[in-house]
Amino acid sequence: ELVVDALFGAGLARALGGRARDAVEEINRRRIPCVAVDVPSGVHGDSGQVMGAAPQAALTVTFCRRKAAHLLLPGRVLAGEIIVADIGIPDQAVGELGVTLRENSPAAWLPAYPWPKLSGHKYDRGHALVVGGNAVSSGAARLAARGALRIGAGLVTLAAPQSALDVYAAQLTAVMVAPLEQLAQHLRDERKNAVLIGPGCGIGDDTRNRVSAILAAKRACVLDADALTSYEIEPNQLFEQTSSDVILTPHEGEFRRLFGSGGGNSDKVRRAREAAAESGAVLIYKGGDTVIAAPDGRAAINTNAPADLATAGAGDVLAGFALGLLAQGMKAFEAACAAVWLHGAVARHFGPGLIAEDLTEGLPGELARLKSMAARRGETL
Repeated sequence: ELVVDALFGAGLARALGGRARDAVEEINRRRIPCVAVDVPSGVHGDSGQVMGAAPQAALTVTFCRRKAAHLLLPGRVLAGEIIVADIGIPDQAVGELGVTLRENSPAAWLPAYPWPKLSGHKYDRGHALVVGGNAVSSGAARLAARGALRIGAGLVTLAAPQSALDVYAAQLTAVMVAPLEQLAQHLRDERKNAVLIGPGCGIGDDTRNRVSAILAAKRACVLDADALTSYEIEPNQLFEQTSSDVILTPHEGEFRRLFGSGGGNSDKVRRAREAAAESGAVLIYKGGDTVIAAPDGRAAINTNAPADLATAGAGDVLAGFALGLLAQGMKAFEAACAAVWLHGAVARHFGPGLIAEDLTEGLPGELARLKSMAARRGETL
């Protein structure tokens, strides 16, 4: 009635075969309740990938700390409920390892979160600039701009083609609109300290030229969607301009266009780290197991995002969240981690039926919960 799977642990480096594989496949065929020790046998401890076969566990008991396989897909699903058992390994021993991979959680970035100060004003909270596209694709940039404003940027301006300004203006109130044809003038205004380009802006030379101008202006920056795909043919042209103040937000397809398949490497954390090092930028490698990686090797795996987030426009809102945090002075890696976590937390609390607009409307409640957490830790002023 119960199988305890203690065949192999997180150190397995080869595909299951022979009697071990036969046993694992029989567990799944009969749908026998299974408790796995460390990881389900056949799951790679670093990548979460299945090597040959692996049982579907109802419960996994691991030791000291969770492994990457417990956070990355498909290992996270195969592990079922996860219990971390204390077997006497002291925290000091873990600290001495210099671990640079974490589960994304507020504990890592909450001390740096830019809460409003009673003595402050809107100009202290940054002026975010969003680059939009033509009228028929205006929704993406509008979602991003509203996300940046909702997460706390003091001011947000959306720069769109003159021919589309009436469409943007009719749908926006607190977000200001301005002609995209004056982008150079916007970038000379140092008060506009963070820029997002990509959502609905179009693919091609015009977008590449605008990306180059934005990066040359040395602003904190989020490059999303069309801004990434515009460099599919010559990604190195982009990487020569990016820096650690820049956040790239590729989903799997965009990642492959920029960085290739990684030689078949299925380790998402390794791919994200290598891409961050290659580009010199912070990476939000999106998916059900989003990985955030910095050029210096730090990485975090996000686990709080529900499947409901797979909806049109959700990525645009995420880009806006990251932009708003950059505008408020948060460092790129911490801003990326906070934006991804808040994005998932809002979606989880909202539940089924989520659409992109719900993410900005649900954010205040999540921020209130986060601020209460910060107050308990003494991290607000």
